Amino acid sequence: MIYSPRMKTSFILFVAVSSLLNTARAADSKNVGYSDTPIIPGQKWHVHDGERPAPRVVQTGESFSHMAPPPSDAIVLFDGKDLSKWVRSGGGAAAWKLENGYMQVAEKSGSIQTKDRFGDFQLHLEFATPAKVDGNSQGRGNSGVLMNGTYEVQVLDSYQNPTYPDGQCGAIYGQSPPLVNASKPPGVWQSYDIIWENPRWDENGKVIKKANVTVIHNGVILHHRKEYQGNTPHKENGNYNNPHPSTAFIQLQDHNNPMRFRNVWLRLLGEYDKP
Repeated sequence: MIYSPRMKTSFILFVAVSSLLNTARAADSKNVGYSDTPIIPGQKWHVHDGERPAPRVVQTGESFSHMAPPPSDAIVLFDGKDLSKWVRSGGGAAAWKLENGYMQVAEKSGSIQTKDRFGDFQLHLEFATPAKVDGNSQGRGNSGVLMNGTYEVQVLDSYQNPTYPDGQCGAIYGQSPPLVNASKPPGVWQSYDIIWENPRWDENGKVIKKANVTVIHNGVILHHRKEYQGNTPHKENGNYNNPHPSTAFIQLQDHNNPMRFRNVWLRLLGEYDKP
């Protein structure tokens, strides 16, 4: 074939455009994050730093503790039948949808939280991100489990979905990425087992014990007694400037995604040598 000058120009333009598209795709595949946020104390990374190393991916077993019956001493917070143990955060009745044994975030329904507060505890819950993928990064299957509405364990669709590591599924939001990415595909039920220890303050308002958490995601440990540096705000460092009782309610976050939850129960940890 004989190439005319016009064909040659078109070919050069095609190569240039392809190169730009490939560059854009490569950029899109990187973790989305920020560089104008504060440095996390004791680390070299910014809050929500997109350059922070992403945890390695672990393929978990087919199921782990899905629909596990609660232990005999468990406090059942949601058994698939009603939301009687929950209220809307900020006041009012919990307005999430109930169907097929799970509760689902309803549009503009707001976050929900338990009516009761609890001391140190073991929490079990199961969640599913939307089967239909809509959005990316933090806009895809976003929710959270927040102790006292303050200390977040992130919930996100982190299956082949790059985002800033301290905001992916299982992260202590804005502070500590999970050790690994144990996420299952969209729409598949997943389990969290969270062991939570509340922070403590002295009579002068000085923190004497930081909050810590152990998180098991689909049978894989993401954190083991990992301390919170404080609360977990967006794009800011946390702190312990607002003392509160050594108990916590549990909040499930409405982040404008139709997330599903089921089989939620809790056990108080208790103390050794006390029957």
